[in-house]
Amino acid sequence: MTVLLVLIPISTALGFAGLCAFLWSLRADQYRDLEGDAARILFDEDDKPRS
Repeated sequence: MTVLLVLIPISTALGFAGLCAFLWSLRADQYRDLEGDAARILFDEDDKPRS
């Protein structure tokens, strides 16, 4: 039972830290262009359109 006195605050602190990290990523616009990032990985930077 005494281990719960240690694990509950630790798990609460980790959950709060995860929530803070998620809210920070929302405010920093990390989720702004998901489709562009997904398509950008498929193309090499060396590929140039043929003219």
